[in-house]
Parts: sequence; C-alpha cells; structure tokens
Amino acid sequence: MFLMRRAVLLPLTWTNSCRTFCVSKSLQMERKGLVLGVFEKKEKEGSLHLTEAAEGFDRKVSGKLSELLKISGPSLKKGKSRVFYGVHKDFPCVAVVGLDEVTAGVCGAENWDCAKENIRAAVSAGCRVLQDLDVNHVEVDGCGDPQAAAEGALLGLFQYDQLKSKKKPKVTVQPHASAELTAWEKGVLYAEGQNLARLLMEAPANHITPTAFAKTIEERLAQYGDRVLVHKRSQAWIEEQGMGAFLSVSKGSEEPPVFLELHYNGSPDSAQAPLLLVGKGITFDSGGISLKPSASMDMMRADMGGAATVCSTVVTAAALKLPVNIIGLAPLCENMPSGKATKPGDVVTAKNGKTIQVDNTDAEGRLILADALCYAHTFNPKAVVNVATLTGAMDVALGSAATGVFTNSDWLWEQLHKASIVTGDRVWRMPLFQHYTRQVTDSQLADLNNIGKYSRSGGACTAAAFLREFVTSPHWAHLDIAGVMSNKDEIPYLKKGMSGRPTRTLVEFAAALAHNK
Repeated sequence: MFLMRRAVLLPLTWTNSCRTFCVSKSLQMERKGLVLGVFEKKEKEGSLHLTEAAEGFDRKVSGKLSELLKISGPSLKKGKSRVFYGVHKDFPCVAVVGLDEVTAGVCGAENWDCAKENIRAAVSAGCRVLQDLDVNHVEVDGCGDPQAAAEGALLGLFQYDQLKSKKKPKVTVQPHASAELTAWEKGVLYAEGQNLARLLMEAPANHITPTAFAKTIEERLAQYGDRVLVHKRSQAWIEEQGMGAFLSVSKGSEEPPVFLELHYNGSPDSAQAPLLLVGKGITFDSGGISLKPSASMDMMRADMGGAATVCSTVVTAAALKLPVNIIGLAPLCENMPSGKATKPGDVVTAKNGKTIQVDNTDAEGRLILADALCYAHTFNPKAVVNVATLTGAMDVALGSAATGVFTNSDWLWEQLHKASIVTGDRVWRMPLFQHYTRQVTDSQLADLNNIGKYSRSGGACTAAAFLREFVTSPHWAHLDIAGVMSNKDEIPYLKKGMSGRPTRTLVEFAAALAHNK
C-alpha cells in the first residue's frame, strides 16, 4: 500500500529512530532495494534530469518518483542520497543518488574522469544507506557507466568483519533494467580484485603470516587451472638464490619467509615477454632492531600492501582472461627484533653481488625488493613494475591523493597515467635524479647504504634511487603506495580502513597492455 506522501519521504538527515519508525515490519522482511541516479543541472536551479533507468522506473510508478523528488527539498547534490519507501511493490526502499552534470568527463586539473568518479561515489552512498536499513539485495542503476556503478557498489559495501561475532548483513548487488552486462561484470571483477587486496591488508598479522598469505592467493587462483602456475618458494630456495638482502630481514622472525611466484599465461603467444609485477610483502613491520614507536604500529599489518595489490592484480587478470602474460613476485616475511635480527651497521649481500650497509633496519622494504628485482630480470620482461608501502616520506609528499611513481621510462609512465585516469586511483610522477643516487652510493662500509646520506631529506626519492641500483630493464617503475595504504574519508566510496589501492589501476594498465600491443 502506498503510504501518505509525508511519511514516505525520509531525508537521510533524520534520526535512526525516526527512520525505523517509518519502515514497517513488512518492508524490513522484504529487504530488497533499488539505487537510481539523478543528474544535477546547474544552469537551472532545482531542475531534475533522471537517468534512463530512473526515467523508466518513474514511468512504472506513474511519476511518483519525480513528484517525491520535487517536494523533498533542494535539488540533490552529487554524492548525496535520499530514500523513499513504498513507491513500488518490488522495491520497498528506493535510494535516489545525486550525480554531477551530464557533460562531466575527464578533468585535466584532477587527472581523472569526473563522470566515473561521481558515479562510483553516488552509487556507493546509495548502497550503504540501503545496507544500513538491513536491505540484503540491491539492484543498481548503471547511470550511463555500468562498470563504474558496479565498482562503486562493491567497493562501497566492502567491510572487514570476519573476526566479529556480530556482522552486518551481506548485500548482493545486480544491475537494474538495461545496464550493459559485460561492462557491469567487468566492474565487479575490478572491485573484487581491490577488495581482495583490502581483505589481505586488513587482516591481523597473526592471521596473515607469509605462509597464510601465500595459501590464500594459491586458493584464489586454483579455479583458473593451467593458465596459472603458483610457486611457494621456501627458505632453502631463497638461500640457494643468494638473496642475502631478503634473508637479512626475515631472520629476526620465527615465521619462515616465503617467496611467492605467480605465473598467469593469458597470451595465445606463449613466447610473449611477460609483464613483471613485484610487491613488497612485509606481513608485519615492527621496524626490527630500529624499533618503531608503538603508536599506530598495528597499521603495519598492512605493510604487505604491495604484495596484496600485485597478487590481487594477477587474480583479477586471470578472472578477466586478459590476453597477456603476467608474472607476479612477492617476497613475504616479517620484520621483527630478536637475538637473530639484523643489527644497524651490518653488511649484507644481495642476489646481484652488491653489498648493502644496513644502517636502519626499519628501511627493510627496499632490501627484500632488491633481491626480488634481481630475480625478476631473469624472465626477460617487457616491463617491471614494483609496488610497495615503502616510505613515510611519500605520505608526507602526496598524502592519500595519489600513488608516487618513479620510473626510467616515459612510455611506462604514460601507460600508468592513462590507466589511473580511467580508474580514478591516481598516480603522480616523482624524480629519479642522480642527486639521490649519490646519496645511497656514498657508503662507509659497502657498495650501498639502505637509508642514504641524509636520511630525512627526500626519503621517498633516495629509496627509489636505491631500488634503481638493482634494475637493468629500460622499462621499470617503482610505485610507492605508503600514502594511499589506508582511507579515512578521502575516497568517498571506500570505508575507513585499508584501501587496496592501486589494484584497479594495475589491472587497467595490464588490460591496456594486452589490448594495445
């Protein structure tokens, strides 16, 4: 039965008690909702422009939706939402979300596609509101870009509550009306890839050890059969490879290290040079003997964010059946203090024979990546991209706005930049001057120093310069993701917690590489 008009309208600024009062028990039992979009038309204050799906729904309900929108107050701003009840018998709850102007597109100043970002944010807001109303199935308006809508829905609904006794209801989503299914399903896979990275990064370090991390990824890839090969390399193998830098970090922990090696063979040409992705996999970083302050040390369970995003990219590439060969490498270990741990001033030898003076054991990520990068080159890759929560200096420089990219290749930078505009998960190029190289090669005891001559100045840049000493590929990029590791409220379609960034950008980059040879 259609309720009285004033009772039907429930602006989201009302209290929870008022909202609960207005939703009947029968509506709660249905637990089915719909998210529809409406564009903001700034040239005419208060005017409405419904999306195609919203217009179709409005016709079904004899114009009730547009009538309710007109009487509900000021025009709906982008990213905001309103919920209406009893409008249609199949959808007890309908969330209408505000989109930007119809003409919104790529913005050079922001370095992203405004239309896609607005859709992600708006759809996410609508889905979350319905989730709070205990809705367990939501149909989503494609809003003109079903991929972006699917990403917004699934990214917005993600929550890590695996270890809680009381959980929020799980919400299933599907496209509404005539949304293009291929684009929608692509968006689902992109979002699920990022959510896998978030799941790994959010989990406590005693649940995601190096061994558990490798097992989780192996299980996710098992369904793809012969197209995927997984090697979980043991400590004995790591020692045989002469990876002294990696071993110097792992030796302080009781947890054994694992070198995870993933091969996705998606190209019909088996001889095609692979894309090499390398991710830092410190499953917990105490700082080692150079112990971190206790405040916020719990966040260091996500110091394997590089490995999480790289491995999730491989999983997503397999799910998308991308016609490209990808090899993912993840050196996994803990960085812990103990009687066996590396001490400041120790000298270790990397796989390529270079010696490293370890003056700060908390600069450990570059050590494990050094050996992984040496190993990566044995596959004669088309390009090498490493990803790491490497330096607090990157967080200081860019914050959560973008991933810092250091690269020796203009071509590779252009490909990553184009991908980030599509995904909205931005990248920003940083310098690789010889100025920084001189600071890491000026070492008293060895070929290199792991913190550089001036440890506080240009820390992200000297870390990148250090990694460059282990690179021979003409197409290499280092992505420092320390600033984008977590989300507070900066990205509206990601809840507070670990972000899983920039998984979608890596997937989009790999997809473009596959289809634009």
